[in-house]
Amino acid sequence: MARLTLWFEHIGVIGVFALVLIEQAGLPLPTYPILIVAGAWSARGGSAVWQIALAAVAACLLADLGWYMAGQRFGSRILRAMCRLSLEPDSCVSDTERLFQRFGTRVLVIAKFVPGLGAVTTAMSGVVRARLSGFVAYDTVGASLWALSAIVIGWLFHDAVEDVFAELAGFGRVGGLLILLLLAAFIGLKFWRRRQFFNELRMSRISVQELSHRRDAGLPLLIVDARPSASRNRDGMIPGAIAFELMVQDPEFGARSGEVVVYCACPNEASAARIARKLIVMGFHPVRPLAGGIHAWVDAGYAISRPPETPTSARDQSVSGSVP
Repeated sequence: MARLTLWFEHIGVIGVFALVLIEQAGLPLPTYPILIVAGAWSARGGSAVWQIALAAVAACLLADLGWYMAGQRFGSRILRAMCRLSLEPDSCVSDTERLFQRFGTRVLVIAKFVPGLGAVTTAMSGVVRARLSGFVAYDTVGASLWALSAIVIGWLFHDAVEDVFAELAGFGRVGGLLILLLLAAFIGLKFWRRRQFFNELRMSRISVQELSHRRDAGLPLLIVDARPSASRNRDGMIPGAIAFELMVQDPEFGARSGEVVVYCACPNEASAARIARKLIVMGFHPVRPLAGGIHAWVDAGYAISRPPETPTSARDQSVSGSVP
């Protein structure tokens, strides 16, 4: 017990606040296990559970409000940066937008339990300009559930947590080195999974310049927008593109010929590559994701169009890519 108590006597509740704040700010620090240990420390006579929980929730709210304001200030650019740096590539912008379309800010209640989703959802709340009162309410509930679940687990199973620390203490400095190695292995595993993920999605990309040239030349071309409708309404579309969901609903597209280009809002084209593989299975060929997605198109100075006010049939939308 001495080693566990001594460590938390040094960092205290303020240390818990700082560690949680660092993780919620975006660094890959696994604080959930730390909160479990903090719960065991509380059961052994340390600070009360409510004090530890209050510190953790306050750190979450402070970091999340920062992401919320960054989303309001920088819009989709902050999401692009987060997606590019995230160690959880599965939680891409398009996936998060779809969750927002279905659940709104209520998704914040469970976001912290899903690796890589927490910070993206808080920034997304700012991008879509969700009401601050609703954001704070749902984020507080989510942060409280996340923090309390870990602290209560540690409090209930404090003997088991103490046994682990006792075993590590028996190794002396080797025990401390083992903890550091486990942390390094955790971060290394995240990087490895990220690399494997994008290796699986690797396929020939097409640049925005090449796409523009092919459109101007009038070549047979089908441009598919893989983003959710909220993103299309907010950021616009490449002229002549169709929404993937409309395309799937129209069986006539099975007979189309020509190259298919798919784009999304993810800087690594994760969603576009997924949709491209689905289109290949459906019989389309060749299919290529657009390098850089919609943002690369806009950054290159090419025009965008706004989706129609009312849904139209996919067969009524141009697929030639030559529409201005």
